[in-house]
Amino acid sequence: MLRLPAKRLAACLALIALAPLANAQKPSAISLISPSDWLVASSIKTELDVVRDYAGEPAVDREYGVKSVEIRTYQSGSRSVKVLIEPSADPSAAYGLVTFYRKESMTQVGGVPLAYMGSDGALLARGPFFFRIPRAAADNSDSDLKAIVLILANSHTPGEAKVTLPDALPHQGLVLGTEKYLLGEEAARRVLPSFRTDLLGFDQGAEVQSGNYKVGIGRATLLVIEYPTPQMSRARFGEMEKALALNQDHGPGSTYGRRLGSYVILVLNSGTQATAKSLMDVFKESGQITQHQPNITAKSVVIQMGQLILANLIFVMILGGIAVGGGIAFFLAHEFFKRWLPNTQWGSPDEATIIRLKLN
Repeated sequence: MLRLPAKRLAACLALIALAPLANAQKPSAISLISPSDWLVASSIKTELDVVRDYAGEPAVDREYGVKSVEIRTYQSGSRSVKVLIEPSADPSAAYGLVTFYRKESMTQVGGVPLAYMGSDGALLARGPFFFRIPRAAADNSDSDLKAIVLILANSHTPGEAKVTLPDALPHQGLVLGTEKYLLGEEAARRVLPSFRTDLLGFDQGAEVQSGNYKVGIGRATLLVIEYPTPQMSRARFGEMEKALALNQDHGPGSTYGRRLGSYVILVLNSGTQATAKSLMDVFKESGQITQHQPNITAKSVVIQMGQLILANLIFVMILGGIAVGGGIAFFLAHEFFKRWLPNTQWGSPDEATIIRLKLN
């Protein structure tokens, strides 16, 4: 009988056990290229209209402060990836561009904030810069795009990226990829095609956040509109009440809303008033908006004059009190010296005081 050594027998058994697993696995290509292997091959600055060739909207990008584009080409061996770099007005504008172009199918790049990747390419916001990385070539793998994202993210210090961005919408029920931060009517018309965007008041500094929420078998759209002052939000909300017939049941397409200080909250296509109320209540409970407090400084001229006169009277009474108190204190001091220290100048009677004038 043929006998195998124990070590060879164990090796054979291991190979036999692993054979089915090897057959079950599908062949896959793993990119071993690290971010450091990608180098800048070329860089050119061009007009903003070039973004049309990469599924961009020049009119929308202008609303976020973009004026020009830099097209940078990264290369690693025979592979190349193009990156469109768009300097926007500020970090919040770059964040808005990412939200506008992000699709529901895009997933977040692990470990990189505000970076998303999908079948069409990748998006990234870092500081005031918006990066668009189109998947132009068929051989651009997810690993290649992620390597470029890491290069771009590391090219800016954390201090540039840590800025105050708009508060996120409530996450419960939010459809990922539908949250948008809008700064102009061009972007708003594309995100809200059936809504009257002229009512939002972008010309008065309005900032809009929108998101789709799952309600039953459908979706409702939540709009959170922030205005510079409570007075502006009050005026805009009044116009919306008339133009949109707010808080009136007109069927599935009804619009509901409420005003909280400098904010206006609208719910579109919620189906029922109860559903809209639940969405608005969730947003209120999230702590991102506080109830509007009345402006105590806004007083009429009559009240202001009355307060001024009252303040003057109080001041005169304080001065009178000081004078009376000083007189009483002087009298008591004089009586003290007269009784206990009669031989001193302060204790001598007024009629016993002799004033000598040395005239010679």
